[in-house]
Amino acid sequence: MFHSIRRPDILTVTLAAAGILMVTMGTRQSFGLFISPIGDSTGMGIATISLALAIGQFTWGAIQPIAGAIADRYGPRLVLLAALITLAVGCAATPFIDNGFGLAITLGLLAAMGSGAGSFSVLIGAAAQRLPFEARGTASGVINAGGSFGQFIFAPILQKLIQSIGWMGAMWAMAVATLAALPLVGKLTRASAAATQHADDSRLGQAVVDALKSPSYLLLHAGFFTCGFHIAFLVTHLPGEVNLCGLPPSVASWSLAIIGLANIFGSLYAGACVTRYRSKYVLAAMYGSRALLVLWYLWMPRTEWTYYLFAAGLGFTWLATVPPTAAIVGKLFGTRYLATLFGLTLLSHQIGGFLGAWLGGVTISQFGDFSWMWYADIALATFAALVNLPIKEAAVIPPPPRPAAAAS
Repeated sequence: MFHSIRRPDILTVTLAAAGILMVTMGTRQSFGLFISPIGDSTGMGIATISLALAIGQFTWGAIQPIAGAIADRYGPRLVLLAALITLAVGCAATPFIDNGFGLAITLGLLAAMGSGAGSFSVLIGAAAQRLPFEARGTASGVINAGGSFGQFIFAPILQKLIQSIGWMGAMWAMAVATLAALPLVGKLTRASAAATQHADDSRLGQAVVDALKSPSYLLLHAGFFTCGFHIAFLVTHLPGEVNLCGLPPSVASWSLAIIGLANIFGSLYAGACVTRYRSKYVLAAMYGSRALLVLWYLWMPRTEWTYYLFAAGLGFTWLATVPPTAAIVGKLFGTRYLATLFGLTLLSHQIGGFLGAWLGGVTISQFGDFSWMWYADIALATFAALVNLPIKEAAVIPPPPRPAAAAS
């Protein structure tokens, strides 16, 4: 599986991108653990905190095409440095906030902008432009697995820190960990300085217009929207669901960790599948399995092992949808503007994420449980499985656009 990335230069690019994603995703996916401590400390209700995190879900997606366009035009180095610093500032400032508006600024905007700009679109785009075609599928799986590994190690550590030094200390610890990832930016971006220079930068706007006219691209967006909905709902409200069942907070943190661990294997497997099967079929199978898994969860008694098994099953496809989704974008339009075009796809993912995080808070406030959200999860996962099937996935990646005549 890994023979295509064994060359030292390819391995350096891949592992550096995976390391950055480990920090940005590990931090972002652990924010749900802070809902109860922040509420107890500040008096803010779950609906208020959920709205701030929902804004963060949308912001994380909205920044992706912007960061991707800047990286496509000027290179990813400054984008990634700014991303990590902004994420650290958002985490470090949160303990000084005691109202919903301030929380929307620190976690909803700053932390989300930082983690989004240092996430999939820029990292996979930067790596794809520095890697040969035969290495991209496996590399995207390894990079994606880095984000899952971050969730695996961050969730239980942060839960312990919250219990031992308080949620404020845990937030400051996340800020320090984020800054520690800054040296990895150099490892990723200095591997091929020429890769960021192109003669056809003026075609970015036209590339976006052409992509938005593609029915297959829009169908891909529709499926990824539903993916964002249930992932954001679960990562934000799983601790609350566990609490409703009378189980200790450690069950939620370990469930999030198991999701991350399982997705390491799922991401690697997805990366391998991208090179063997049509990505649209891989996506359809993943989304369909989620609908069945949620049905299983609703039928089972709420015990620790139910949550752990549910987390393991869900985790296998958690963020493993990213490699096949990025592969379809690359096959449809090439890698020149992959950071921008995949960033737009991630924006649709996070519009769904906003609704999943926000409506989860509204549902628990109005009805006292999350039953309606689980039913919506099943319906949307089924929809996502079906909507990917009509995608006209190219068998090969199209050649890069020819340089504009004026460039000569």
